[in-house]
Amino acid sequence: MLQFELLQTDGHARRGRLTLNHGVVETPVFMPVGTYGTVKGVLPSSLEEMGAQIILGNTFHLWLRPGIDVLNQFGGLHRFEGWNKPILTDSGGFQVWSLGEMRKISEEGVRFASPVNGDKLFLTPETSMQIQRALNSDIVMQFDECTPYETKGHLTTEREARVSMELSLRWAKRCLDEFNRNENPNALFGIVQGGMFEHLREESLNALVDLDLPGYAIGGVSVGEPKPEMQRIVAHTPHRLPANKPRYLMGVGTPEDLVEGVAAGVDMFDCVMPTRNARNAHLFTRFGDVRLRNSRFRTDERPVDETCTCHTCKHFSRAYLHHLERCGEMLAPMLASIHNLHYYVNLMREVREALDAGTFPQFVAQFKADRARGTT
Repeated sequence: MLQFELLQTDGHARRGRLTLNHGVVETPVFMPVGTYGTVKGVLPSSLEEMGAQIILGNTFHLWLRPGIDVLNQFGGLHRFEGWNKPILTDSGGFQVWSLGEMRKISEEGVRFASPVNGDKLFLTPETSMQIQRALNSDIVMQFDECTPYETKGHLTTEREARVSMELSLRWAKRCLDEFNRNENPNALFGIVQGGMFEHLREESLNALVDLDLPGYAIGGVSVGEPKPEMQRIVAHTPHRLPANKPRYLMGVGTPEDLVEGVAAGVDMFDCVMPTRNARNAHLFTRFGDVRLRNSRFRTDERPVDETCTCHTCKHFSRAYLHHLERCGEMLAPMLASIHNLHYYVNLMREVREALDAGTFPQFVAQFKADRARGTT
């Protein structure tokens, strides 16, 4: 089940509400990434406390471990990982792309050796739908080929991007057929591909819209291309998707990327950046970024961000977090992850409030000014 209400607009920016089998999601929304059935180092209760509404799981990795048999035993991912709100699962296409030379793509699907134990595996659109049915994710992503920015040492050509995009379209139709055959009660999203070529993006978009799917994603960005190239595609694509369906920008990005994405018409975002950067002591704040390993924080009694209400900022100083980092304590990335995820989730809450109030342009201007100030 999926219902989407468009509540407010400001230019291309949208304020919406998404109703799914496991709950309601207010949009625009940031979705923390839980690749292996866990958002790294963060308890589900902490995610709820910070206001996370929906999280991700990864079909590819959960297929390998723990396996479909275990997930079927638990009736899906929700009970298995102790999360009762909505879950979106990606199809495995990006992970297959990241295997590089270890995989062989054909019309039927992708053959590759398991990165876990070397077993020979075959992932097809049908298999991806079957795995995601076992996961019982509220939003299911089609299996696609993620078109690279570079192919074998050269920039991907228009012809190469077209071949990849058209394969993803054929796989989308197979996904839809298998999704319907399995009587999946959740929602299937298509993924717009086409590389860095606007006309291919439009061809992909139009063909997917003809399938009348419940929602659509923009894939194949943040795959090594320069930032201006990503911004060009993001500015071009979202507002061309149906206004009455949710729009999801996959794997993006920085706080600035999220705000620009909202302005371009995106409703949903995910990215590993908050937790990955946290594990490297790189924290996001309203006034720029903090690198906690810097010795200047050794005696700093302030919280990471004095405007932040997360558990980390309410209870701990920069000096303490710096100390944990220097000692290699596992609590350091845990507290840093809580802060970064809270920052992203709260940023989207503030965006929604600005859209509700009709002050989104002013919010964007203040956001950019604050971030440009840098931390002290």
